[in-house]
Amino acid sequence: MNVRKIIPIIFLLIGSSIFTACEDEGDEDEIKISYSDGKESHRAGEDCMNCHYYGGSGEYWFQIAGTVYDSTLTNTYPGATLKLYSEPNGAGELIYSVEVDLLGNFYSTEQIDFGNGLYPVVQGDELSKYMLSAVTTGRCNSCHGNSKDVIWTK
Repeated sequence: MNVRKIIPIIFLLIGSSIFTACEDEGDEDEIKISYSDGKESHRAGEDCMNCHYYGGSGEYWFQIAGTVYDSTLTNTYPGATLKLYSEPNGAGELIYSVEVDLLGNFYSTEQIDFGNGLYPVVQGDELSKYMLSAVTTGRCNSCHGNSKDVIWTK
């Protein structure tokens, strides 16, 4: 084969591997959940599911993910907890709970049935913040930090 034909192919392969934003796809059966002492996450404030979705380039496929900030809305808030309830204002059944890691992020690959919608609550040391409308997806940073204020507590 002619070297002039091979060189563009090599550059194309190298270039596509350089621009991959996240790691290879992970095992869809492996459960990964953030925890308060963890620091495996990255890219605080970004929409985690730009990469971490079935068929995406992320290592794991998240069911819920996002970032929590403190009351300044600029510093992340490690140690908070995100809970999903069946009714508004933390009423009804607690459906799911996930801890925020040391970098301010939360995530889980565990299956969550959002059904007709769940109501998020973020709990800090001093304050619980309630989302009054139901969510049907765990892609929290797709709105928060973009079209809505960041998720925060204190």
